[in-house]
This record gives sequence, C-alpha cells and structure tokens, in this order.
Amino acid sequence: MALAVVGGAQRESGLALLQLVISGVALGCIYALIALGFVLIYKATETVNFAQGELMMLGAFGGLVLMRSLGLSFWFAAPLAVVAMMALGVALERLVIRPILGQPQFTIVMLTIGVGYVARGLITMVPQIGSDTSTLDVPYKGQVLNWGGAVISVEQVAVIAVTALLCLLLYAMFRYSKLGVAMQAASQNQLAAYYMGIPVRRLNGLVWGLSAGVAALAGLLLAPITFVHVNMGFIGLKAFPAAVVGGFGSLPGAIVGGLVIGLVEAFAGFYLPEGFKDIAAYVVVLVMLVVKPNGLFGGAMRKKV
Repeated sequence: MALAVVGGAQRESGLALLQLVISGVALGCIYALIALGFVLIYKATETVNFAQGELMMLGAFGGLVLMRSLGLSFWFAAPLAVVAMMALGVALERLVIRPILGQPQFTIVMLTIGVGYVARGLITMVPQIGSDTSTLDVPYKGQVLNWGGAVISVEQVAVIAVTALLCLLLYAMFRYSKLGVAMQAASQNQLAAYYMGIPVRRLNGLVWGLSAGVAALAGLLLAPITFVHVNMGFIGLKAFPAAVVGGFGSLPGAIVGGLVIGLVEAFAGFYLPEGFKDIAAYVVVLVMLVVKPNGLFGGAMRKKV
C-alpha cells in the first residue's frame, strides 16, 4: 500500500514537472521570437530596436481589429496582420531609421524607444479597443490535450509548433535562397556586399520587415494565452535578456536564449518565493555576462584600431 502511494506521488510529481516544462518552453518560444527580431536587426544594421515589443503588441491588435471590425476568422486575420506588420517594418526603416544611420548608437536607441512610446500612445487613442483588455478568440482557445495524465493546453502546443516551423523556414531561407545568402553577406560586411552588387539598403528594409512580421506572429500566439492590451509589449524587456544570453549576433542563440529564459522563469515561479519570477531573467543575464560575456553562441568581437 505504501509503495502504491509513493509510486502515485512520484507519477503526479512527474506529470507536474512535464506540464511545467511545456509551459516554460511555450513562454520561451515567445521570448525567442521577439529575440529573433532583435538579432535580425542587429546583424543587418548593428542597431538595437527597442520597439520590438511594441511591434508585437501592434500585431496582436491588428489581428483583433481584423477579427472584430471585418468579421474575419483567425486563420485569415492572422496572416493579414503579419503581412501588414511586415509592411510597417519596411516603412519604419525607410522613413525613420535610414535617415539617421551613421549617427551615434545612442541616437538610434533613443529613437526606437520613442517609436515604442508613440505606438502605445496611438493604440491608446483608438476608441473601445486601446484602453480595454481584450481576448483574441482563436478556434483552439480553452482546448486541452491529455497526454499520459498530463493536461496540456493546446494554446501552448500551438506556440511551440509554430515557433519550430518558423525556425525551419528561416533556416531554409538563409541556407538555400539567394535572398537569405545576400542577407548573410550583408550582415558580415555591408561595404563589401555593396561592392559585390548586393542592394544593402533594400535588404535592410526587408530585414526590418521580417523582424516586424516575426514580432507580430509572437503577439498573435501570445494573445490567446494572456490578453491583448496596450502594455503587452513590455514582454520585450524579457526577450532582450534572451538575445543577450544566446549571443546577440546569433539566430540559433536567440532561440536557445528564449527557451532558457522561459524555463528559468517557469521554474522560479513554481519553486521559489513570489517575486523571484520577475527578476529571474535578469539574474540569468548577469550570470551569463560574468561567465560568458559573448553569450552561448556569440563569438569574440574584436575591432582593429
């Protein structure tokens, strides 16, 4: 009888651990998608876009407006919102970022922070949407899977599956397509790429568009788990440590860094006292900067003077 009780307790503990891991991986995938945007832009232009979280927020609101105002289903609204955000990313690079390239990095950082504030302010001004907390009604909302006794949310499974698919598509693009190879060449040396006939400025715009599209996808995946609200973009403050942990110039590092931050945050929230969950990501960053300053996948960066 005692052995049965112990065995049952171990099984319940194992199921709880499995659910905790899946929850952390799903959250880490959201961080990873936003961190991908940070890394893509940094590799292309050596600038940091601190409005990445707000682009995610705009993508979620875009899907919400398309579903509520036009009556579109989620399967139509989500791709349209992603495409619209990609166009916005291209326009943002062309009209706002490109004119000040070459200025001190601090100028560009402050500009992207200002863009984020403007985005939040504009959304707040939208009647009946901007000031409310809304839910994004997706077909799989509230559904669960029973996997060996573990109850797993379909919303979390969707986040993990879409992130894995996007990673495969990005790998294929950078590995096999001419556009991906050109982007890699431009990220290594823009001047040399320009002399080889690669349209560097156009590629920079495409990178900003791709980054905005990935952020919008993250917002559409996150919204069913939480809510759509004007401050949801602050999650970008957790994605930035993910990019640092993985190595700021590494796309695989952004994915791994996001998963690390998500798992650490999930376990800290479950096993540690209240409040540790909110600082766990930054503790991981501090440890990483001490142990391996260039991140898990980052290479040593040297400049000749």
